[in-house]
Amino acid sequence: MTFSSKEAFSTRESMNQDAMDDLNFGVIRMDRNANIKAYNKYELNLSGNQREEVLGKDFFKQIAPCTNNFMVAEKYLLDDIIDEEIDYIFTYRMAPTKVKLRLLSNPNENHQYLLVQKS
Repeated sequence: MTFSSKEAFSTRESMNQDAMDDLNFGVIRMDRNANIKAYNKYELNLSGNQREEVLGKDFFKQIAPCTNNFMVAEKYLLDDIIDEEIDYIFTYRMAPTKVKLRLLSNPNENHQYLLVQKS
């Protein structure tokens, strides 16, 4: 699977932590309340976070408040089905870092996803 591949939308729910850790882009799996359920190795290295520090926390409010805005967090609240890529700059707990984000969500699933690739 690649960052932009169509299969990312259909295979994400079946991926376990090891499979996510093997990817060359960040994967953040959240429940419908934005609580982090999985956070892969790429994203840990990019953010400088530790897995035990992020699991169970609200991604938008506690881990990456720089994404708690209309461009990212509110998309998950307002749109039914999301598969959108946007250019973005992370600014929280790190030097400004250009990234590409892919927002993935389907209301029929238990999780929503944020994929992250450094630009």
